[in-house]
Amino acid sequence: MADLRIYNVVILGLGFLFIFTAFTTCGNIEQTIVKSLDNDTFTGSGYHSLGIIYGIFSFSNLLAPTVVAIIGPQFTMFFSGILYSGYVAVFITPSTWSFYFTSVLIGIGAAMLWTAQGHFLVENSDASTINRNTGMFWALLQCSMLFGNLYIYFDWNGRRIISDRSRKTIFIGLLVTSVLGTLSFLALRKTLPPEEEMLNEEEGQPLLSSRMMYKQRANSAVQDAKSEFKMILQLLKTKTILLLSCCMAYSGLELSFYSGVYGTCIGATTEFGAAAKGLIGISGIVVGIGEIVGGGVFGLVCKNNRFRRTSVVFLGMVVHFVAFYLIYLNIPDDAPVVLKTSTLNKPYLTPSISIALLCSFLLGLGDSCFNTQLYSILGRVYAEQSAPAFAIFKFIQSIFAAVAFFYSGYLLLTWQLLIMVILGFTGTLCFFMVERIQNFSVDLQQEY
Repeated sequence: MADLRIYNVVILGLGFLFIFTAFTTCGNIEQTIVKSLDNDTFTGSGYHSLGIIYGIFSFSNLLAPTVVAIIGPQFTMFFSGILYSGYVAVFITPSTWSFYFTSVLIGIGAAMLWTAQGHFLVENSDASTINRNTGMFWALLQCSMLFGNLYIYFDWNGRRIISDRSRKTIFIGLLVTSVLGTLSFLALRKTLPPEEEMLNEEEGQPLLSSRMMYKQRANSAVQDAKSEFKMILQLLKTKTILLLSCCMAYSGLELSFYSGVYGTCIGATTEFGAAAKGLIGISGIVVGIGEIVGGGVFGLVCKNNRFRRTSVVFLGMVVHFVAFYLIYLNIPDDAPVVLKTSTLNKPYLTPSISIALLCSFLLGLGDSCFNTQLYSILGRVYAEQSAPAFAIFKFIQSIFAAVAFFYSGYLLLTWQLLIMVILGFTGTLCFFMVERIQNFSVDLQQEY
């Protein structure tokens, strides 16, 4: 049984590695790809597509648990993988309607995929193995930042224009990768709790027919969804969630910036010359390294009582503000909004590749600071209502990521950075207030 569960976790991680190698690479380069299309009939925007994905994803999270409970996590993930593959396939022969239609579908698929992943991981873990299994899964997932972006660097380095042939080669490769990840979910094997295994061995046949069991499971899923939705509405009225919502909103803004906007800015910077397009891939890799370093270090550091969550969040704010200031000095102001041409404006400094990649690392590092501590404080405060609390987190984060993607194609870089600085400072301050309230509550309980 233990070997089967490890096998399932590894296959799960490999499936996500393949699918997100395709999708993460696609998200990082799609606005650059859209700008390079030699197609007058295509009027889509990579920013708008990503905005639609995150917007649909945020609302679909409310229905995803019901779907997973009815059809099971394995086939939910397989179906979601097909939707991811469809989105990648659109870039081989792009058209505006299919581009936006698959954006809607992948938003729905993403909610189902991540809900099913959490359900399946818990099914294949117990109290003694959940940390190990989660670590194995996330280690495989984070590698998705590496391979696709590395290919982009080698293929695009020295290119000023992305040809149709190059685009088709890249996305056919990404499509094959995504399909492999989708098919790997069919290799997952079902594990039963020990008590169910004993019942099957002793009784031979289930007491209920498959149709009755399916109907009961569907009814139970609907009831669970209703009760969870009511709990979400109750939690949204609490002071803790209202305060943390500022920090959650900031995590959505900076998610959109590092995952889709910053790479596009680097690729559009005239002063980087022929190396600009290849640097998009390297930037994605360096962001991933920052995420891995931050997640590993702060996961270990926060086990020591001398380090508080507030210290890590404050560090994340400082790291991000340093990155924003360097980006302001190093990247032209019109980089996010130029269409067919490269940048025309001049930054304060002569654009430096080293500074640009340092900022990529700082963006990833700061993101890991905020996300690890948001997960930590929600897990502590809402230990008994963790599912609705995390659903609220993903909902707020995704809504603000969607909003940021929609304005990214219209606002100059300075204004985008200013919005993140204001919300980042407010979010950090609110996080400090929540931590102080929680510490005060603990002190009162100890006194009485």
